[in-house]
Amino acid sequence: MTLPALSVVINCHYPYLPVPAKDDPVSQEEQVFFESLSENYLPLLELFERMEIYGVPFRLGMTLSYSLCSLLKNERIMERYQNWLESRIAFGLREQKRVTGEQRVLAAFYLNRDTERRDALIINYGMDLAAAFEKFQNRGRIELLASTATCAFLPFYASIPEAIQAQIETGLVYHRKLFNKTPGGFWLPDLGWKESLEKFLLDYNFSYTIVDEKSLKNRPHEPVQTPRGLIVLGRDSGALRDIDEAFAPPDKETGGENNGEKIYRRHFTDAGFELSPKALGDLYRGARSATGYRYWREGKKSRVLYDPEKARALAAEHARLFLEKRSAVLEAAAETGGLTAGQPISLCVFQADDLGRFWHEGAFFLGSLFSLAAAQKKIGVYAPGDYVSAQSRLPALEPESASALAGDYAEPLLDASNDWIYRHLFRALQRMIGMTERFPADTGLKERALNQAAREVLLAQSSDWAKILNPACKTAQSAEFAREGIEGALRNFTTIYEALGSNYISTEWLTALERSHPLFPNMNYHVFGRKR
Repeated sequence: MTLPALSVVINCHYPYLPVPAKDDPVSQEEQVFFESLSENYLPLLELFERMEIYGVPFRLGMTLSYSLCSLLKNERIMERYQNWLESRIAFGLREQKRVTGEQRVLAAFYLNRDTERRDALIINYGMDLAAAFEKFQNRGRIELLASTATCAFLPFYASIPEAIQAQIETGLVYHRKLFNKTPGGFWLPDLGWKESLEKFLLDYNFSYTIVDEKSLKNRPHEPVQTPRGLIVLGRDSGALRDIDEAFAPPDKETGGENNGEKIYRRHFTDAGFELSPKALGDLYRGARSATGYRYWREGKKSRVLYDPEKARALAAEHARLFLEKRSAVLEAAAETGGLTAGQPISLCVFQADDLGRFWHEGAFFLGSLFSLAAAQKKIGVYAPGDYVSAQSRLPALEPESASALAGDYAEPLLDASNDWIYRHLFRALQRMIGMTERFPADTGLKERALNQAAREVLLAQSSDWAKILNPACKTAQSAEFAREGIEGALRNFTTIYEALGSNYISTEWLTALERSHPLFPNMNYHVFGRKR
């Protein structure tokens, strides 16, 4: 490894959705998930395919959370997504008749896009996007990191090691089942680090993890090795600041014509919230929803028609500037940082939404970044595991407790809007651990109930619920959805716990619950057992 290293990691996650009945209307949360498929994941797969066709070398890291994969693998949900796409295509055909001039050209652009994505979903990917990402893993293009079973903020459970053990072990087991490969890296949800996590990651044979640069005393360009041998890489927050500059207010002197605020597509002005119910047709069913037809570019005062070609040209220019800044930062780190390792690294962590739903040109930016890096040969682009395997000597350091959440540690997960969760959750965890001792070798209906209890506790541990309940986090999901998610999981667990105590379980009720929450097939409740 002779060049400074740039490593891109994309975190792909969506909160768990219960499987809807066949004829249920599309909920707000399902709508946002479908938008994510169209704006985040299909564009990424399109980008990977395009780079392979044109011979652009690329390598990056990704996380695909289990809750996301459970949705991608669910036939009913993916069929509903196909129907959702079909409704957007029908809307696009009507838009071709409604709008005129340049706006009609843009409507045709969106119609063609939706049609191509529907065809790719069915023909290219066989309705299975998780398998499509696995193919790129097998081709050596992406490195998939494992993570927790449900997006649990692990430092909160330091006093209950069985809870951490269950999250990591279950996540690892199902990562292997999904992607047929043993991962070397582990993704900490929200990059939440605490010293006690080191033992668990090493016990499950992970070689490295990623933390926020605050955990490395704001020195992100040189990874460290913990006293027991775990390699820890730091997120480079400066890389995200470089991206944010693309959306900075326009310069007063130049008028900002080359600024993202004036040229990139505006996210929040969708035709679904502007047109009359009659114009929306079947898309209006008593409530408005996004159509994906967003005609306007950024700009606070005027409505100027979005131009995809100009926006992509700007994304390519921002990729050039981004690469230039990262190269300069890494060069300075190599010269003045007193590095022990051979080459510095800039680890750029993106949320999938930030390269798709919220930044329509994000995938094009990423493709330009890989193309420019290959052409300039001033910086090497690697997956994080590639960099780790090339290191022979790293400084010894115990990272400090921190996370990527706002504030100094984990305040968004623990304030007046959501702190009530934890007393109920910790009680359920203790009961779950106790049940593994009370029922050490049960079979049949009892075993099914115990396995479902374990699923419900894992689901209750997801930090998604706390984030959605916190207004400051500004998520796309509703507080009602989060409250039902956490209260429903805890209620289901308690029902099972009490039923096992009274030695009566409703087979009909349990079967219905298993069907609506088809998480973790072949679950083994002993994952919550105390290690001897």
